Parts: sequence; C-alpha cells; structure tokens
Amino acid sequence: MTGKVALEGLEFHAYHGVYPHERSSGNKFEVDVMVDTEFSDSAFQDDLNGTINYENLYAIVKEEMAKPSKLLETVCYAIAKQTLDSFSEARAVEVKISKFNPPIGGVCKKATVTVNQKK
Repeated sequence: MTGKVALEGLEFHAYHGVYPHERSSGNKFEVDVMVDTEFSDSAFQDDLNGTINYENLYAIVKEEMAKPSKLLETVCYAIAKQTLDSFSEARAVEVKISKFNPPIGGVCKKATVTVNQKK
C-alpha cells in the first residue's frame, strides 16, 4: 500500500544565503518534507519497520540544514537525495524550504523553494 509521511513546519536557525551577512548571522527557516512511500504490511500491525521513521527523517533535515549553502535549491536537493538514499521504501520526496524576511529590498514574509525528486 502506498502513502505519504510528512514533517511540516520544522524550524531552524541556519546560515544559508548569497550575502556574507546571511552566512554570518543566519536567519530563520522553515522546512516541510513529504515522502511518498510504500508501506509494508507490518506498518498496519503497529511495527515501525513497515514505514518511514520520521525521527530519522528529521535527523536528515537537521544535518543538511546545519551545512551552510548559498542557495536553498542546494539544500532542498541534498535533503531529497539523502532521504531517497536512506529509505529504500521511499518512492519520491518533496522538500520545501522557506527563508523568513529575505534580503530583497522590500517587505517579504518569506521566500520559498520547493524541490521534487523521484527514485
């Protein structure tokens, strides 16, 4: 049986951005990750081994968010790739990262990048 496992609204203080001040002082980011998966029968028998363990999924996101990058596209791709590499039952992943108050010279609550990747 197929389905989705998602973590939404993960918050991080991270150091992603093109400008030096973004990479030195950091900013607030929000991450959503949704994994299309193939559940095994054991998931419906209350066995964690039959599904995506979202604690492990969170660890992937946290690890990649800790690596400073200029572009959110780079971070999204790294999270998506690591997710697909780490979970054999994962079929596709969508990663969305939002940067709050991006330095664009005007008022903007957040800038968002979304990456979709399939096996």
